[in-house]
Amino acid sequence: MRVRKGVFPAAGLGTRFLPVTKAQPKEMLPLIDKPTIQYVVEEAVASGLAEIIIVTGRGKRAIEDHFDTAFELEYFLQDRGKMEELAQIKTISELASVSYVRQKEPLGLGHAILCARTLVGDEPFGVFLGDDIIGGANTPCMKQLLDVFDRHQGPVIAVERVPLDRIHQYGVIAGRNIGGNVWEIDDLVEKPRADEAPSDLAIIGRYVLTPDLFGILAETHADKRGEIQLTDGLRALRRRRPMYAVEFEGKRYDTGDKLGFLKATVEFALARPDLADAFRAYLKSLRL
Repeated sequence: MRVRKGVFPAAGLGTRFLPVTKAQPKEMLPLIDKPTIQYVVEEAVASGLAEIIIVTGRGKRAIEDHFDTAFELEYFLQDRGKMEELAQIKTISELASVSYVRQKEPLGLGHAILCARTLVGDEPFGVFLGDDIIGGANTPCMKQLLDVFDRHQGPVIAVERVPLDRIHQYGVIAGRNIGGNVWEIDDLVEKPRADEAPSDLAIIGRYVLTPDLFGILAETHADKRGEIQLTDGLRALRRRRPMYAVEFEGKRYDTGDKLGFLKATVEFALARPDLADAFRAYLKSLRL
C-alpha cells in the first residue's frame, strides 16, 4: 500500500527549553523565521505525503493556528501590497491537509502514536519526531525510507551512526546489512551502555510503520515512569514481521537540545542567501 499519512507527536511539555516553553509550544520555536515543526511538515510533503496528523496536548493551540488560514493577516498584507509575504503565508495553510488529535496525558511516545489510530486507520503511515530536522540531501529523509518500504513492504526506521560515548542517549538496532545503506533489524535496544550496545546505529526520529503496531501498543505495559515506549512496541512488531533500517543520507540537527538548536540556527542562517554574507562577517568579527 502507498503511504499517504504522516503522524507528528507534538504533545510534549518541552521541559528542556523552559522557561520559553512555559506558554509557547516547543515545536513553534523559530529557526530563523520558520517554526521547527514547519521544516518537518515540509519534509513530509516533499516526500509525497498528503495528510498530516499532529498529536497535540494542552497549550498547543499555536500549532493549529500556524497551519490554519489567517484571513486578517492575509487581508492586511494584500492591502499593503506585501505580495511576497502574502504568498509565504498562504503557502503554509496550503501545504497539506492537517488534522489534530489530543494526547490528554503525557504517557509516552508509544501512547502518542496510539492516539492517532482512528485518523490513520488500517494503512501504513510515517512518523516524524519534530526535534530531528534533517536536510542536506537531494532526497528527503522520509522519501528514502518510503523507497525501502515500497521494496520490502515492512516497517522502516531511520538510523545514524553515533559515537559510542553518546550511544546511551539513543535507541540502537542490532541487525545485518542487506545491501547499500539498508539493514534488516534483528532487535532494538533502548539506551544501552556503550559496552552493551549491539551497534553504533542509533534510531533517529523518522519511521514508516504498519497499522498492526496499534494493536501492539494498545497491549504494551507502561514502564516505571508510567509511559508506553515506542521501542517496546517496535520490538514486539519485529517478532511478527521483518523490519528494516535505513542509514539515511543527509545531516540531522537535534533541535530538542539547546546546543543542537544553536548549531542549527547558525548553519541555517549561513545557508540563506539573504543572510549568509552579513552573518558570516559578523561571526568573523567576534574573533572567537
